[in-house]
Amino acid sequence: MDTTFIFFAYLLLVNIVAFSLMGLDKNKAKKNKYRIPEKTLFMWAIAGGSIGSILGMQLFRHKTRHPSFQIGMPLILVIHIYILIRFLLPLYVMR
Repeated sequence: MDTTFIFFAYLLLVNIVAFSLMGLDKNKAKKNKYRIPEKTLFMWAIAGGSIGSILGMQLFRHKTRHPSFQIGMPLILVIHIYILIRFLLPLYVMR
């Protein structure tokens, strides 16, 4: 299998999970049930799901007033973009 396909399949999967966790946590919050720890939400974002997390925050209107999420999620996305441009993009350009 091509490593590019595996990389993008991984990113797609992680973003779907991160997005789904935001929706699930919002649903649990409405029903006063046990919540997903913020640490877990951030770990999925750090693992590559920053876009899914941000989209989930906006679509479900969840965690949008928390400064740690307002600043943290976009910061994680910026770091991901930097890593992509700085380290991964040169590998594919040199092929």
